[in-house]
Amino acid sequence: MKKQLLTICAGVALSLSAPMAQTVETLPVYLDDSQPIEARVQDALSRMTVEEKARLSYAQGKFSSPGCPRLGIPELWYSDGPHGVRAEINWNDWGYAGWTSDSCTAFPALTCLAATWNLELSGKYGKALGEEALYRGKDVQLGPGVNIYRTPLNGRNFEYMGEDPYLAAEMCVPYIQELQKNGVAACVKHYALNNQELWRGHIDVEVSDRALYEIYLPAFKAAVERGGAWSIMGAYNKVRGMHATHHKLLNNDILKGEWKFDGCVVTDWGAAHDTYEAAMYGLDLEMGSYTNGLTSESEFGYDDYYLGKAYLKMIKEGKIPMEVVDDKAGRVLRLIFRTAMNRKKSFGSMASPAHYQVAYEVATEGTVLLKNGNGKKQAGLLPVVPGAYKNILVVGDNAVRNLMQGGGSSELKPKDFISPLDGLRKKYGNVTYAQGYKAGRPMYGNVEEIPQAVMDSLREDAVAKAKEADLVIYVGGLNKNHQQDCEAGDRITYNLPFGQDELIRSLLGVNKNMVVVLISGNAVAMPWLDDVPSVVQTWYLGTITGNALADVLSGEVNPSGKLPFSYPVKLEDCPAHAFDALCYPGDSIREVYKEDILVGYRWYDTKKIEPMFPFGYGMSYTTFEYGKPAVSAKAMNKDGSLTVSVKVKNTGTVAGKEIVQLYIGDEKCSVLRPVKELKGFRKMALRPGEEKEVTFTVTPDALKFFDDKRHEWVAEPGKFKAYIGASSADIRGTVSFELL
Repeated sequence: MKKQLLTICAGVALSLSAPMAQTVETLPVYLDDSQPIEARVQDALSRMTVEEKARLSYAQGKFSSPGCPRLGIPELWYSDGPHGVRAEINWNDWGYAGWTSDSCTAFPALTCLAATWNLELSGKYGKALGEEALYRGKDVQLGPGVNIYRTPLNGRNFEYMGEDPYLAAEMCVPYIQELQKNGVAACVKHYALNNQELWRGHIDVEVSDRALYEIYLPAFKAAVERGGAWSIMGAYNKVRGMHATHHKLLNNDILKGEWKFDGCVVTDWGAAHDTYEAAMYGLDLEMGSYTNGLTSESEFGYDDYYLGKAYLKMIKEGKIPMEVVDDKAGRVLRLIFRTAMNRKKSFGSMASPAHYQVAYEVATEGTVLLKNGNGKKQAGLLPVVPGAYKNILVVGDNAVRNLMQGGGSSELKPKDFISPLDGLRKKYGNVTYAQGYKAGRPMYGNVEEIPQAVMDSLREDAVAKAKEADLVIYVGGLNKNHQQDCEAGDRITYNLPFGQDELIRSLLGVNKNMVVVLISGNAVAMPWLDDVPSVVQTWYLGTITGNALADVLSGEVNPSGKLPFSYPVKLEDCPAHAFDALCYPGDSIREVYKEDILVGYRWYDTKKIEPMFPFGYGMSYTTFEYGKPAVSAKAMNKDGSLTVSVKVKNTGTVAGKEIVQLYIGDEKCSVLRPVKELKGFRKMALRPGEEKEVTFTVTPDALKFFDDKRHEWVAEPGKFKAYIGASSADIRGTVSFELL
């Protein structure tokens, strides 16, 4: 019987094998994911009409672009949100669709991720975000943002990774790699020089080649060459007279030429301005533009986009070569094959315990302890152990505010949100709350004015309660309102808004036991700093805000974050503000980056200006002792390398994590160079009394500057110095070596 069954099964298998084999043989190459992607792209192009190729290059909805329905090639779906998958937007307007299934995990903003200085966490972040995008059916996640922190007034700094190109480059690579393993494309933004929101749509940036290559492009280059990014988003602004989103130098010469980028260049929404330039200067896909030459959109007027019917007309008139059309269409097809037609991807997941854990780890490791006493004159108050104070007062609008709301395209709809007040009450029990100030509603492009009588009343209430408290925890800072940390507008002052400086001073007047917690994506002035015992810089921490904050303040988690950008004492100390208005914000038409390569700590070092808090700075509840650094060789040739090693010991009583930083300085050079530049970092966990050695490998690439006359990277022979530091200003040891 068994033999008969086997014979029957074999016969059935044979009868089925012929048609199955025929099906495989006749499967078009572009549908066969066992074939190389380039073969699939070329096969698809060979089957498409000119009209179908052109149609790939512009949107069909606010967050969707078409495929080729005749050939079964699907559309692409995009999502805003570098730190979460944005709630669903209507097909043809900017209103929210009102879904009940589009809540997400709100991950900490990228300033927080950068402040962790933890490459492993960056990978976990990208993986989790990719899983959420996948679950929501998104093919392209619009992030990460890697623009350089040039001024603390930039409303969008919270979406980026700080002032240093090396840090931003290193941190974005694992994020991109792990996100794209889900079959979801990273769309790295905003390429390039989108370093302010004021006049972003037309400001014309003038920058030297050295600053362009050394400061503003390295993170994008790393995203492409090491991260393997599948798409890049063009910026709104102009660069040297031409809009960045269709810019010959940026797109054709550098991105697709020097870096060999094989992905898709996408506009920021509404960033295209010219059909011929868009076609010829490297733009592949136009999203969200107003109709060609008009001030408002017509209903479903996508054919009127710059890469719509005007583009097709130019093709048919012979003004656009077919090789350009094929290249553009091929890049969109490549993006579709990698994402929407990727059959190997999973189904993803949303708001899972694993994702919350990633968010928590990033939030706690990215929180920065700025001050905890100042020695004999003032004792630090942190950590606040549960039970140490009978009556704790929490003050501040940010203690109860959902800071995922507002901010523009970064706005999120978290499935859960734990406020700072909720987290602190859970940790400490009976906690009193006073609002203290009112920030107003987060309105895009507008500011809600709060009557002074309301502000006075809130301040008086908080001060009265502070008199009776044993400890005051102030939770303030910025939020995602217009003219704060928000898209489409810059801050108008370096000081805290809503009378917070006055409020903090008033609270100190009745209670010196105060911990200030700043929530922001930017540095702020702190005129009260000397009088506050303990200050914590945290960021937009997302879903798990309250739990993460409470665990850091209580000491359950030892803070280990370090600043990804410098905090100037006053705005005029910042390099972008050290010159005239043409340097920042420009004259509304033109802006000149007069600080050139001296951005952030490079400026403070060179000009010998002491910042309020330096780049790479952050305290701990323990202490770390650095040994004397050692270099493996006193010299290296142009093809060689050497190592710099240092031992670090936890000399305190609790476990902690330290970020060891390597900077390199050129002792003598034919061009101006910074005193030192970040070229390596390691984050290590150390138990009390434990000692570990960190070793950095230095190659000639770490010694190079961009020679704008020769248009190449150059390392001049001579003496160099390696600096081992706990921050850019806290150098624990140096070693010298020579490049032969």
